[in-house]
Amino acid sequence: MKKSILLFLFSAITILSAFADSLSISADSIKPNPFANKQANVYVFDIKEEIGPSIWRKMEKAFNQAEELKSDLILLHMNTYGGAVVQADSMRTKILHSEIPVYVFIDNNAASAGALIAISCDSIYMRSGANIGAASVVNENGEVLPDKYQSYMRSTMRSTAEATGRNPNIAEAMVDPRIYLEGINDSGKVLTFTAKEAMEHNFCEGMGENIDDVLKLAQIKDYKITRFEPTRLDNIIGWLISPAVSGILIMLIIGGIYFEIQAPGIGLAGLAALVGALLYFAPLYLEGLAANWEILVFFIGLILLAIEIFALPGFGVAGISGIILMVSSLMLSLVGNVGFDFDPVSASRATEAVLIVFTALLIAIPLSVFLGFKFLNSSFFGRLALNTVQESSKGYTSVDVVAGNNLVGKTGTTFTVLRPSGKISIDGEIYDATALTSYIEKGEAIKVVKFETAQAVVVKI
Repeated sequence: MKKSILLFLFSAITILSAFADSLSISADSIKPNPFANKQANVYVFDIKEEIGPSIWRKMEKAFNQAEELKSDLILLHMNTYGGAVVQADSMRTKILHSEIPVYVFIDNNAASAGALIAISCDSIYMRSGANIGAASVVNENGEVLPDKYQSYMRSTMRSTAEATGRNPNIAEAMVDPRIYLEGINDSGKVLTFTAKEAMEHNFCEGMGENIDDVLKLAQIKDYKITRFEPTRLDNIIGWLISPAVSGILIMLIIGGIYFEIQAPGIGLAGLAALVGALLYFAPLYLEGLAANWEILVFFIGLILLAIEIFALPGFGVAGISGIILMVSSLMLSLVGNVGFDFDPVSASRATEAVLIVFTALLIAIPLSVFLGFKFLNSSFFGRLALNTVQESSKGYTSVDVVAGNNLVGKTGTTFTVLRPSGKISIDGEIYDATALTSYIEKGEAIKVVKFETAQAVVVKI
C-alpha cells in the first residue's frame, strides 16, 4: 500500500514538474510587445515599381531618413512583379542588416525579386488574394536564364529564409521547380503561395486589407505614420532618364558637336554639347545604369573624332572608331548590363535603347546640317563670330562688298578644308569662304557662286 502511494506521489511530481517546465518554455517563447505602452513611429516606404537602380537608390534614402527620425518600425508597402537581381540582393541585404525592424505588406504581388525582398523582412503580411513566389531568374519575355543565375538565386533565397526563421526548402522551391515538398510543391513547377498558403507554412504572419489592418495584426494600437516622399531631385532624375528626354539630350550632344566643328572658337555650341552630356550621363550614373567605363568610352570616342577632323587628312579609322565608341556608349548607358555580361538585359530594354539612340541620331544629324548652313550664313552669326588677325604678309586680304561681288563667278582652290567654312585661294589671294555643300576637301577646285556676310559662297567643280 505504501509503495503504491509513493509511486503515485512520484508520478504526480514528475508530471507536475514536466508541466511546469512546459509552461516556463511557453512563457519564454512569448515575445513582449515593444509597442504596448507607447506610440510607435512607423515609416512607410512604397515598393510599387520594377526592382532596379531607381527603387534601390530611393530605399537607401528612405532607410537613412527612418534612422534620422528614430523610427520604431519600417513598413514596406509592396506590389511588384520583380526586376533586377543585383538591386534586389542589395535591398535584401539592407533589410537584413537594419537595426530597425522591417515588416512588409504585400498588397498584391511579391514575385521574383520581390519575393526575395519580402522574405528578408522580419514579418510578412498579405492582402487576401495576394501572392508570393515565382522567383526564378527570367528576362522580361519570361525566358529562364542559364543555371548560373538560378544557382545564385537558390542560394540567396535559402540563406535569406534561414536568417529570418523560415523554411529554406520552401524558399528554394520558389526558384527551382525540381524541389519536391510533399503536400507543398509536388507539381514540378516553381512554387508560388497564396496568402492563406503562406500563412499555413510560416511565410506570412497575417492577412489584412490595408496598412491599418497590418499594424493592428502586429499589436500596434497607437502609431504615427511617416511616408517616404521623393524629392524634387528624385523627380528630376526620373524625368531626365525618360526615353523622350534622353533622345532630346542626345540630339543636343550631336548638334553641339557638329556646330563646334563647323565654327570652332565660338564656344556656345561646345558648351551646349557638354551640358547635354552631363544631363544625359549624370542621372543614368546615379541610377546605376551608366558605369564609369561606359562614360569614359564616350569621351575617348569624342577625342578620336576630334583628332580625325583637326589633325588627320580625310576621314578614316580614327573618325569611324570615334563615332562607333560614342554611339555604343550612349546605348550601353541605357541598359543594365554588368560589364560585358548582357544576359540580364531583356530584349525589349535593349531594343528600346537602340531605338532611342538611332532615332535621335537620324533627327539630329540632318537637322544640324540644315540649321548649321542657315545659321553660319546668317548676319547674326557674322556678328557673333570672332576672327583671328589675318596678316596681309601671309596672303590674307580684306574684301569690301563691291570687291566681294566681283569674286562671283571666279574659280580657285580651297586653301583649307571647308566644314563648311574655311579659306579659299583665288588669283593668289586668300579669302574667307563657306561651302554651299557643307564640306570640301583642301586643294579642291571651287567656284564662287555668291558673296554674303563678308564671305564667298563656293561650290566644288
